[in-house]
Amino acid sequence: MPGKTLPRPDLRFGRNRPTVAPKLRFRDFLAPFPGTPDIDYSQRAQASLGRMYLNDALGDCVEAGQGHVVGVLTGNAAGTPFIFTDAQMQAIYSAEAGYVPGDPSTDNGTDEQTAFADWQANGLLPDGSHKIAGSLAVDPTNEVELRAALWWFENLCFGCELPDAWINPVPSGSGFVWDVAGDPDPENGHFFVGVASSSEGIKIATWAMTGTITYAAIAKYMSAANNGAVNVVVSQDALIRAMNKAPNGMNWSQLMQAFAKV
Repeated sequence: MPGKTLPRPDLRFGRNRPTVAPKLRFRDFLAPFPGTPDIDYSQRAQASLGRMYLNDALGDCVEAGQGHVVGVLTGNAAGTPFIFTDAQMQAIYSAEAGYVPGDPSTDNGTDEQTAFADWQANGLLPDGSHKIAGSLAVDPTNEVELRAALWWFENLCFGCELPDAWINPVPSGSGFVWDVAGDPDPENGHFFVGVASSSEGIKIATWAMTGTITYAAIAKYMSAANNGAVNVVVSQDALIRAMNKAPNGMNWSQLMQAFAKV
């Protein structure tokens, strides 16, 4: 249920189940790849990751996640993350989800595929800035693929229905761990981003906090059977950086052609 009130009423959900499937898969462009070292893209993005981006008042968790991704990408590129204003974030939510400020009946959340399509076509700001080249579906059961996508493109985007145990109680601060904890609850639709990897799992940012989601939890709750998904969004700058990291790691020309056709 978009906008559902949690046990902490200052936090909200807002991720809807996508009605369309991703068009492109990360693995289809991946060359044989043995694995990646641990990577942490969060340090230069702390000023962004610590922002609630209205997800304490609105069911805009997808848009808040987009803001966190931009913070990671810009922070790691320039050293200083781009920070959206509340007015800008509200406008993004309106553009992607039809939210009308002041009308709670229009606070109905967003699905990530709709948001990704708008992000790719229009960018996040009126001048067309902060546009992505495209997005790719990532296999939630494949740890190597998860770590590779994060290493190359500096983000992972998680959409799922959280089990009740993760929000009873809701994390009170950074450092929480989300592991397998019962069945997903369809009323707990949420979206959050991955910013670092370790042997334990993926470091995530949500509700102005950071924690860890284990690989076992990713495999369970991000599965299509449980109405979850993992994607990676690719900005043009991140694409160039990724090509420099591993020129032979992916079929780059095929990937760019695929993005152009979507």
